[in-house]
Amino acid sequence: MNFAGSFMQGDAAGTDSLAPAPRQRRMGVLARAGGAEIAARLAGLPAPPPHRRLRGPETGLVMVRGRAGGDGAAFNLGEMTVTRCSVALEDGRVGHAYVAGRDARQAELAALVDAWAQDAAALPAIEAAVIAPLEAAQAARREAEAARAAATRVNFFTMTQMR
Repeated sequence: MNFAGSFMQGDAAGTDSLAPAPRQRRMGVLARAGGAEIAARLAGLPAPPPHRRLRGPETGLVMVRGRAGGDGAAFNLGEMTVTRCSVALEDGRVGHAYVAGRDARQAELAALVDAWAQDAAALPAIEAAVIAPLEAAQAARREAEAARAAATRVNFFTMTQMR
């Protein structure tokens, strides 16, 4: 699930309003990746800048809300465990992350990447070494899952013609 935050709607250039903003896209990719995956990708970069924790990582519950049919009345679906973390770099940039589950390392690394990616000079390397490979791996997993599901598809039109 994507916990990048709905507060980051649109992008500064005002291009495609339906496409997620660059930061929102990055945070979504980091929220779906595991802590070990992020750490492995960061290992290919120079050492990240020193940081200090502002908050957490701390684990808690959030209420997940849903809507019947996508536009019906909102209802409480249930609670979900999330871990959040906020870090600050020495130059004052602040990064935040919310991730599903209890992976404190994932939350801290995602917050670190969020803060580090605010540096325009570091952003291309972070995109190439961390975000793009994680995004490609996630897309490959989605495609493999879709292929497994498609293999079990039943065509009910064909079944009705067999009677």
